[in-house]
Amino acid sequence: MKRVVVTGVSLITALGIGVKESWERLMAGETGVGLITCYDTTDMTVKIAAEVKNFEPTDNGIEKKEVKTMARYAQFSIAAAKMALEDSGFVIDETNAETTGVIVSSGIGGMEIFEGEYGTMLEKGVRRISPFTIPGMIANMGSGQIAIYYGAKGPNKCIVTACAAGTHSIGDAYEMIKYGKAKAMIAGGAEGAITKFAINAFTNMKALSTRNDEPARASRPFSLDRDGFVMGEGAGVMILEELESAKQRGARIYAEVIGYGETSDAFHITQPSIDGPVRAMKMAVESAGLVPSDIDYINAHGTSTPINDKNETQAIKEVFGEHAKNLLISSTKGATGHGLGSAGGIEGVIIAKALAEGMVPPTVNYDNPDPECDLNYVPNRAVKKDIQIAMSNSFGFGGHNAVIVMKKYKD
Repeated sequence: MKRVVVTGVSLITALGIGVKESWERLMAGETGVGLITCYDTTDMTVKIAAEVKNFEPTDNGIEKKEVKTMARYAQFSIAAAKMALEDSGFVIDETNAETTGVIVSSGIGGMEIFEGEYGTMLEKGVRRISPFTIPGMIANMGSGQIAIYYGAKGPNKCIVTACAAGTHSIGDAYEMIKYGKAKAMIAGGAEGAITKFAINAFTNMKALSTRNDEPARASRPFSLDRDGFVMGEGAGVMILEELESAKQRGARIYAEVIGYGETSDAFHITQPSIDGPVRAMKMAVESAGLVPSDIDYINAHGTSTPINDKNETQAIKEVFGEHAKNLLISSTKGATGHGLGSAGGIEGVIIAKALAEGMVPPTVNYDNPDPECDLNYVPNRAVKKDIQIAMSNSFGFGGHNAVIVMKKYKD
């Protein structure tokens, strides 16, 4: 079996476009949440989201003629893949195209295209539906477009597991390289679902924060007064490579991927259980050849919903026992919002950076402790710590659970 390392990373978040800006603002304890600007929220219950600002597709490698036919999440996918490839110095050519694959997933896909074209049909009739509607809205097109733009001819797919999709993507890509199905993979998640329909659908199921009067403080993971998640968007993409190939080309290595767990709750379409996350975390730790006390840091799913944060805390306690009190745990969704299918990709990049930099990001807006969430959530300020092993949790509607483990790279 092959060792798998992270050699390139990229972020597109509400904090900024590119790893540098997103990381610096995250570590400074800032947030990208604000009032929604992409549509009129006058009569809406929820008026806040974590929007990506100043994203210009043509500045990020996307052809001008394709912008109008390509969903926002797919634009994020292509741009983030470009940034990650450049960061890695990995060039896809005729010598490696067939052994380089893509798994960049989305939980929802091109929601704005679906909304727009359905509205066109109702207003103007079926003949006015754009022929680009289907390839624009389907969730696999992010991965497909990355392969088309950059020539990756290896394994290519999209995993649609709601908020676990990005982490499933990294985990599956890791296993493809580990078991010899590919030598390199472009992996992560992307989402662009801040639309009137999507926001109000989540609103009506009582999932979102309604703290419209103070947007920057609305996403409050693990805090007692949390009242729901804040929708985010963007992408997190990384380049995974087989270690020996990475070393041969002199690649910089951020971290090594060493474990992956995936389970199902088999319980409820939206309400989480504790059993599924517990088994996923245990599976990830065991597959890495570790014991729970080896883990230093967890980037939690931490959505800022009352039930998730309590359940995740209980699940962590069950897996880690007394060691749970020694863990550094943070939810970066207070800063980035909840990016749905992009969340696991963004948070996978964050744990790779945390290992490489020896810095743990904070949980912002944590100022009202919840007695049922009583672990160390790295409140409000980043912590300098030479962590050796980190975990990222993602749990999705439908009972999908995905957990990855990375360690600080040592030859």
